[in-house]
Amino acid sequence: MTAIQTRREIPFGKPMLGDAEKAAVLAVLDSGQLVHGSRIEEFEASFAAFARAPYAVGVSSCTAAMHLVYTHFGLGPGDEVVVPAMTHTATAHAVELTGARAVFVDAEPQTGNIDLDRVESAITERTRALAVVHYLGMPVDMDRVKEIAGRHHLLVVEDCALALGSTFRDVHVGLHGDAGCFSFYPVKHMTTAEGGAIITRDEDLAGALRLKRAFGVDRTHQQRSVPGLYDVVELGFNYRMSEVHAAIGVEQLERLPEFLRRRQINYDSLTRNLRNIKGIRLLKTTQGPCASSYYCQAVLLDDSLAGRRPQVIEKLRSRGIGTSIYYPHPVPAMSYYHQKYGYKEAAFPVAASLANDSIALPVGPHLNEDDMDYISFNLDEILQEDRR
Repeated sequence: MTAIQTRREIPFGKPMLGDAEKAAVLAVLDSGQLVHGSRIEEFEASFAAFARAPYAVGVSSCTAAMHLVYTHFGLGPGDEVVVPAMTHTATAHAVELTGARAVFVDAEPQTGNIDLDRVESAITERTRALAVVHYLGMPVDMDRVKEIAGRHHLLVVEDCALALGSTFRDVHVGLHGDAGCFSFYPVKHMTTAEGGAIITRDEDLAGALRLKRAFGVDRTHQQRSVPGLYDVVELGFNYRMSEVHAAIGVEQLERLPEFLRRRQINYDSLTRNLRNIKGIRLLKTTQGPCASSYYCQAVLLDDSLAGRRPQVIEKLRSRGIGTSIYYPHPVPAMSYYHQKYGYKEAAFPVAASLANDSIALPVGPHLNEDDMDYISFNLDEILQEDRR
């Protein structure tokens, strides 16, 4: 690392939208077909091809994706789902919205993923499913997940919101369990402005999810011999992806391999620099059969910097470096879950440590290796100041 004097502006995330996306949106607007058109079908085919998935279903968000899957399998009051304590609240909300209960398991300290050694102690006769989250893009050991789930006859839902491009044993995450759910929020690996998708190997499941995402209506607009004439064959939702969102997604998928390549270059460059900085540790990423999609680089402050995170983040911000936190609290310590079930943060010490001591640094494709040098140089300088 060398000293970098010129101040930079480095946002944590930035959607990479260009002329192709703009033209695609205008084409949809000019067509007058804003929903129920061909772009959603094109997006689903393209997304399935990227993930090498037999089937993909576009929806309005990753939360909608998970909720659809759980409702399809009939989860409801009295049922339980094992969920990582260290995740976005959406992972648990999708369970709670069915009337079932999220039962939380702590993270393991090396990767931040769910501690598989603790999962079975959380399984009861009411457990119907196991939710796994590939934390910051690092795949969970899906061999162990499938072994545990098979022994207890559990549904496996993969939350892949931060893991587009991640693989386990060269198979894209989301294809190891019963369904994989993805997010296209603006700062994710690619965006549709807002949206989500489900991938699966099960043709019947894909068809059922398409039915349920659109009110349970029995035929698409293209299938109606008389416009406006249809039947509703089951209870469903309005979880559709619009043609505008799908059109953006089609163009983003064309650029996704380059986005992922740039992320890995940035991640590797930043990691090399950070390894020389005292006072922090890094989570493990790509190793063995696990290949990460490098969503960000999380640094954990050690005991010598305990309680200094707000000051460190503010100093980074003052130098133009955007950061984030993944996540601000273990989900069971969030007010809703704490008040409803009495969960306490102390019951999830590893997740609490990740929540309280980590800073997420950007590696997105809007940045380059010089930006990684700028981030690491300034972080090192700030931490040296704070240790004095």
